[in-house]
Amino acid sequence: MKKRNYIIIGILALIASLAIGVLLMLEGLRSMGNPNGSRAPDYPYFMTTGPLTVKNLKLPKGTKLTYEEQLFRKGQQDRIMDEKKLIVIELPKGKTIDWGGVPVYMIMKFSNPEMKGYSVSPDFGQLRDEKKTRFSEMWQSCEGELGVLVKNPDDWSFNVKNIADISDCSVIYQRFFKDDVQQQSFLDQLLGEMKKNSQNQTK
Repeated sequence: MKKRNYIIIGILALIASLAIGVLLMLEGLRSMGNPNGSRAPDYPYFMTTGPLTVKNLKLPKGTKLTYEEQLFRKGQQDRIMDEKKLIVIELPKGKTIDWGGVPVYMIMKFSNPEMKGYSVSPDFGQLRDEKKTRFSEMWQSCEGELGVLVKNPDDWSFNVKNIADISDCSVIYQRFFKDDVQQQSFLDQLLGEMKKNSQNQTK
């Protein structure tokens, strides 16, 4: 009887160890290629096949448009999707568009649904000296993205009438820190220079 119990226990232990091994193997396959080992969503995206206007921005061929995670929509799509679902505009490598007199290569919608706006990624290496302004110099001093709050989330163009405020300039200056006089003053000045830059562009 004892011998029979030992055999049953041994078989159950073998089955359990095999099941664990299979689960670990499947998890490993799922996380392959992801540097942090987690499984990232396969967001749907569309590669533009010609010049296109999206979110009031004129985009070149080869721009990658990435959308919110959606059921039954994963990876590359064969047609453009709803603009309201758009979360990232990424230009082809080496290409930029003008945003407030600054060459930018990517615009990303804020992930926080309570914040209407987006972050703009600059390429100051493509900004010629004669095109530099006080606005671009202040932005460049942050060494990072510019966070912009807007009234109409369907417009990502440099339209100061639609821009409500600057939420951040990289991680250095943040509107969140209301009691930090230096940060608030910098962002106020940056917003002012942005508006001046817009007036100069329309002259």
